[in-house]
Amino acid sequence: MIHQTLKHELFSLGDELFTHPELGYKEIQTRQILIDFFLRHGVEVHQDFAQTGFSVRVGSGHPHIGLIAELDGVITKQHPQASILDGAAHSCGHSTQCTLMAGAFIQLKSTWKSGTLTLFFTPAEEFVDLEFRRELKQKGLIKAFGGKQEMLLNHVLDDVDVVIHAHGMGESKYRYSVYSSLAGFIYKEFTFVGKAAHAAVMPHLGLNALNMFTLFNTAVGLLRETFVDEDKNRFHGHLLEPGNAVNSISDRVVYESYVRSFSPEGLENLSQQLTHTAMHCAQSLNGSCRVIDTVGYLPMVPSLKLSQVAKEIVQNYCPKDEILTYERSIAAGDIGDISMFKPTIQLGYSGFIGNMHGSDLQIEDKDLIYIEMAQVIVDLVEKLIHTPDLVYEITTTFKPLLTDTQYQERFK
Repeated sequence: MIHQTLKHELFSLGDELFTHPELGYKEIQTRQILIDFFLRHGVEVHQDFAQTGFSVRVGSGHPHIGLIAELDGVITKQHPQASILDGAAHSCGHSTQCTLMAGAFIQLKSTWKSGTLTLFFTPAEEFVDLEFRRELKQKGLIKAFGGKQEMLLNHVLDDVDVVIHAHGMGESKYRYSVYSSLAGFIYKEFTFVGKAAHAAVMPHLGLNALNMFTLFNTAVGLLRETFVDEDKNRFHGHLLEPGNAVNSISDRVVYESYVRSFSPEGLENLSQQLTHTAMHCAQSLNGSCRVIDTVGYLPMVPSLKLSQVAKEIVQNYCPKDEILTYERSIAAGDIGDISMFKPTIQLGYSGFIGNMHGSDLQIEDKDLIYIEMAQVIVDLVEKLIHTPDLVYEITTTFKPLLTDTQYQERFK
């Protein structure tokens, strides 16, 4: 079990990380806080990757178990612990991932005998602050907007057999979640272009870009009845540029959005349909629309065999009716990209009050999150590492859903 001294350290680490949120590829302080923690335990950085990401490792050879924790926060300006610099907050709960995985790693390290355990601290899971990421990409510093995507493109995970990730569920009636899957998404930016004119004196000389967007938004509402129920398709966004002053016809409106789906093929088809709809709505009002698509995250497909092992572990900590199974979350994460190549699971855990990504999210049960959940990870890793035949079965029955070449092509 997690010993008492480490427990107090984890509480302190969790508090420090929660109150020092940073956005993706900017997690300089977060990274240093964690490195300092590991150095105090005699653990040095094994590898740097993806700008601010790093890993720690113990052991050698196979089985090779990979743990994932996410470094970044998300923009939630009204959160009490939000950064005054850019509104970043750990309303996503990522700071708790880092803390519990760090605790699990230190506990496992103390008795490690064979095989390899690598804990990867990955940046930039939240798909925000895109202008900064575009600058990094233009400078050749990154290839992808997501940190785990960057790891895959640079073959950081090639030697790993299975990947275990954990993510907070927010306020929930469940204690844990297993067999969880996630939707994928494409980021779309629509720029409706019209012509400015005085809104009262000469509206007939203008082309109203805001009206073009309004027509498009109405058309999308009518399209929603055609969305396939089992794919859980979603389309949502907000206005980056809502138009000109109130007494001028709007000549430019920019709308950023996500289109989401559990079906990779359905996602592409729906994205194309939305592009087609936007362009024709603009043209019908004598304007135009430019659509820029950016590669988002792929749906997450959990390893059923690895999930079964995880379920057996969490059942030791709570009744079955407190375990959510087979959740199909419309949320997305770049852990989905990893699941295309490696047997992967995302374990959900509670212990919060408030809503994920909400200004009210707070840590309520530190013992559950930092101690019990860390012990769940310890138990799961020990089960796998002590039964290499089980890991062999999980890996040999897994079939990658993409080739490396296909994946690399997505980012060209």
